[in-house]
Amino acid sequence: MAMIHEITSAVPRYRRRLRKGRGESSGHGKTCGRGTKGSGARVGKPINPGHEGGQTRIYRRLPKRGFSNDPFAHEFHVVNIADLARFADGTTVDTAALVEAGLVPDARYPVKILGDGELTRKLTVQAGWYSKSAYAKITAGGGSALTVDGKPFEFPKPKKRFVPRPKETAKKEKPGKDQAPSEAEAAPKAQGEQAPSAQ
Repeated sequence: MAMIHEITSAVPRYRRRLRKGRGESSGHGKTCGRGTKGSGARVGKPINPGHEGGQTRIYRRLPKRGFSNDPFAHEFHVVNIADLARFADGTTVDTAALVEAGLVPDARYPVKILGDGELTRKLTVQAGWYSKSAYAKITAGGGSALTVDGKPFEFPKPKKRFVPRPKETAKKEKPGKDQAPSEAEAAPKAQGEQAPSAQ
């Protein structure tokens, strides 16, 4: 009796795909390998993900509430200071060097350097972003922290906080009915008045 591993070793791993829709001369009959009626025989097969046979899809039936910052997130490949100790003194460490060393998988996202560990070498690091501790350790060792374009990295200036103005405590007092108008206010009225003409 043959064992299962002996049978599978003689059979090809992948079965040849059936070519559908090639007419009756293909040897698969009138329906050309598509079977009989139904969605499988239509042009729209395979149906799009989420299709429920014409019923309203579940992601359209569920309510949408709230807000998410996920589409606006900044994604980085993270590398620690301790991982940079494998590079020789005076090396320029950029994304290509990190990919070659196996510290980041690819150049899809920018690299962010974090400050975990100690650095005793003088390196020129080119990355998308630095933590404050990592920046301090790189510059303290005599190295330089650059952007991806090769320019000196600078942290953004802190945003100014809005400080409301103090409210005016003393409001200007308006003259009341019993209070006589001042001389400056009474002068224009006196000049505008004309003496009645004698008849």
